Amino acid sequence: MSSYCQQIILMILSPDSPAKYRYRRNAAAEFRRASSLTHKANTMRAFFWLFLLITFLLPAPVDAADRLVIITPHWEGIRYEFADGFEVFYQRETGREVAIEWMDVGGSSEVLRFIKSEFKNKPEGIDVDLLFGGGSDPYLELSRVDLLESYVLPDSIMSRLPESVGGYPLYDDDFKWYGATIAGFGIVYNKHVLNILDLPEPSTWDDLTQPGKFTWIGSADPRKSGSAHMPFEIILQAYGWERGWQIITALGANTRNFANAGSQVPKDVTTGEVAYGMSIDFYAWAQINEVGADMIGFSLPDNLTIVNPDAIAMLKGSPNPEVARSFLRFVFSPYGQRLWMMNVGTPGGPTKFQLNRFSVLPDLYDSVDPKNTSVTFNPFEWSSNFVYDAEKGSARWGILNDLIGTFIIDAHQQLRAAWKKAIESETTNEILPALAVMPVTEEEASVLGREKWRDQTYRNSTLLEWGRLANKKYGGNADQLPMTDKIVLLGSLIFGCVMTGYLWRLNRKGAK
Repeated sequence: MSSYCQQIILMILSPDSPAKYRYRRNAAAEFRRASSLTHKANTMRAFFWLFLLITFLLPAPVDAADRLVIITPHWEGIRYEFADGFEVFYQRETGREVAIEWMDVGGSSEVLRFIKSEFKNKPEGIDVDLLFGGGSDPYLELSRVDLLESYVLPDSIMSRLPESVGGYPLYDDDFKWYGATIAGFGIVYNKHVLNILDLPEPSTWDDLTQPGKFTWIGSADPRKSGSAHMPFEIILQAYGWERGWQIITALGANTRNFANAGSQVPKDVTTGEVAYGMSIDFYAWAQINEVGADMIGFSLPDNLTIVNPDAIAMLKGSPNPEVARSFLRFVFSPYGQRLWMMNVGTPGGPTKFQLNRFSVLPDLYDSVDPKNTSVTFNPFEWSSNFVYDAEKGSARWGILNDLIGTFIIDAHQQLRAAWKKAIESETTNEILPALAVMPVTEEEASVLGREKWRDQTYRNSTLLEWGRLANKKYGGNADQLPMTDKIVLLGSLIFGCVMTGYLWRLNRKGAK
C-alpha cells in the first residue's frame, strides 16, 4: 500500500492523527502553488492584451530608411537650417526620408583630436559620415594622414565653384574637402566704449598691443576654438615669427581673459566687458545685427588677414556614403548656399536662424536683392597682398596651440603682472623682446608639429619644461613649480590619498 493511501486511512480512522495535519499542510502548499501559477498566468495575459492595445492605439513610427551622421563644431542655427533644408532636398532627390544625427565634441581643435584618436582604434572607419565646419587647417591635416574620402561634385556645381578666394584654395586637388562657406578674421569693437575711453578704432593687429588697452582685449582659447586659433596663425605669418610673437605676447598680456568659445568674445565686446576682440566675421556680424552698427564695428586689417574656406568633407569608411554625397550636393547647390547669406524669412533663406555667412558661389551675390542678405560685401572682390601658407599653418596647428596655451594662457597671471609692471615703468618696448622669446624656432615648430608632437609622452614632458620656463621668464622663482605643475601634482596627491583609503577599506573587509 502506498504512503499516500496510508495517510488517507489514518486520517479517516484518527481525525487528530499527525498524518491528518501533514496532509492538510501539503494540500495547502499545493493550493498556494496552484494559485500562484494561476495569478502569474492571469498577469501575463493582462500584459499581453495591454501591449496589443497600446500597439493599435499608438501611431506607427516613421521609418527613416536613410541615416546620416555628421560631426561638427557648428552652432545650433547652422545644424537646424541645414538639417531642415536637406530633408526637403533629399526627399526630392531620392523620394526617401533621412534622419540626421549631429555629433558635438567641442570646437574644431577638439574635433580634430577626437577624429584622429577614434581612427587609431578603428582604422577602417569611426561610424561618422561627414565633418562639417571647423575652418580649413583640420582638413589639411586629415587629408595628409589619409582619413578623408574623395568625391568629385557634379559638373553643374564645379562649373560655378572658383578654385580659390583671396589666394586660398576653395577645394582640395584630390577633391577630399571643399570650402562650404567663407570666413574672414578681424577685430570686433564697441564704439561706445571706445568713445568713453578715448580709444581709436582698430586697423591692424598691432593696435591691440598698446599699453593703453591693458585689460580691454578679448580672445578665446585657441586650444578649444578653431576660429580663435586662426588670428594667431595669421599674425605669425603676416608679421614673421619673431615680430609675430611680440604682438601675440603683448596682445595676450592686454587680454582680460580667454573664453572657451570664439562666439563669446563678440558678446563680451557688446556688453562692454572688453573694448576689442579677436573674432571670425560671422560672430561679429551676429552682434552687429542684434544691437546695430552704430554700437558695434568690425575691421579686417588691410593686408594682414585672410578670407578662407570653412570646409566640409566625407570621412574615410563613411557608413552611409550615398547619403553623405547627397548632403554634399545639397550644401553646394543654390538651395544650400542661400542659407548662409540670406535673411531669415526671405524666399530661399533660413526659416529660424540667421547665419550671416558668405556663399562660395560668386554668381549668387549678383542674383539676390542686397536688402535680403546679411553679408555686406562680396569676398571674391576682396584683395590682399598677404598670402597665407595653408600647409605651414596645418603642420604647426597643435604646437602653436600649446605654445600659446603654455606661455600666454596658463601663465596669464604672471604675464599680466610682468606687463603691468613694465607699463608703470614705461619699459614695455624694452621688455617685450625678452618676454616674447619662444623655446623653438619657426623651422623647429614645423618639424615638431609634423613628427614628434604626436608622441604624447614627449609632448607632455616638453609642456612641463615650457611651464617652468614661462614661470622663470615672467619673473617667478625658477625653482618654484608653475601653476600647471602644481595642479598636476595636487591632483596626483589627492588621487593617491583616495586610492590608499580605498585599498585600506578593502583590506579591512577581507580581514573580516
